[in-house]
Amino acid sequence: MAKIASIGVPREVKIAEGRVAMTPDGVRECERYGIGVFVETGAGDGASISDADFVAAGATIVPTASDAWAQPMVVKVKEPKEEEFGFLRRDLTLFTYLHLAAYPNVANALIAAGTTSFAYETVQLPDGSLPLLAPMSEVAGRLAPQMGAHFLESHNGGRGVLMGGAPGVRPAKVVVLGAGNVGWNAAWIAAGMEAEVILIDKNIERLRYVDQIHRGRVSTLASNRGSIERSVLDADLVIGAVLVAGGRAPVVVSEDMVRSMKRGAVIVDVAVDQGGCIETTRETTHTDPVYVEHGVVHYAVGNMPGAVSHTSTYALTNVTLPYQLEIARSGTRSAVEKNAALAHGLSTHHGHVTYEAVATALSQPFVEPLDAINE
Repeated sequence: MAKIASIGVPREVKIAEGRVAMTPDGVRECERYGIGVFVETGAGDGASISDADFVAAGATIVPTASDAWAQPMVVKVKEPKEEEFGFLRRDLTLFTYLHLAAYPNVANALIAAGTTSFAYETVQLPDGSLPLLAPMSEVAGRLAPQMGAHFLESHNGGRGVLMGGAPGVRPAKVVVLGAGNVGWNAAWIAAGMEAEVILIDKNIERLRYVDQIHRGRVSTLASNRGSIERSVLDADLVIGAVLVAGGRAPVVVSEDMVRSMKRGAVIVDVAVDQGGCIETTRETTHTDPVYVEHGVVHYAVGNMPGAVSHTSTYALTNVTLPYQLEIARSGTRSAVEKNAALAHGLSTHHGHVTYEAVATALSQPFVEPLDAINE
């Protein structure tokens, strides 16, 4: 496949999603390589980036979403919504967060249209790290205790517990499930708010690392059913941060465990965009972020970093831009052949599912990325 001459940047349509997939600096880099950028009007408003900022960098502002989607490559932040499915087509390359195991209707639409799609969350380096997931994991992790503290307040439906307590009064007990980028950042911020923090993970080496960094300010526990049951029972705030690259998050807190929690305790399930790791989780939005089940407040917004859209936009585009440029400059086939990280990121191509965990979750046949791209 030849070089891609232009990139479309549509405005995000997910509820209260203010991030945008490219910044003016990204536009300037594309211009440097002769790649045109077509930005839907208002796409950057939620991230405090104006149309004028994009124009000054060399972008073309287009009036409608269809104008942006008409380009051979489209970059987004979140998965296409149903109203965008009509823009999908066989000669389109889409690069965005997809989380297809949690959104099978999106997967089916991509497969039916024959679209070539790359998922930010599955681009993987040789050491196993996920460079395009990491910055949003860091933002979501740092945001989770902030959201939890807010909804622990009495007037927001919580137990009326201050994260750091007060002299003579115990602080909030915060249980973080998972010690990856999300969980580690959540534990760090919660500890900084002077809460009592327990971080649970099955990877003892990871817990050893956290223990060395935090020197006792964060307690660590090996993950098993018993340790989770005991910890959740007495928690004021539970943060779910158990993630599986490209696949559905495992459920580690059962409905019975939720039923056993204190009335007015809060759950923040950061894994909701991968199906959630709490059995009682269902996805919410920034405009209607919580619901109460078994007396426990559940916060399960599927695009948490969108709440801090300016910070998140720059954190995301810092890492996505080099990959966007590589796909555009080399063409899809060459980029996949030359860059193993992008081969991991390929999710669908001409009706094939090319990421194994997604194929398994959707009960679809799996085709190796290089086989699909070279057929």
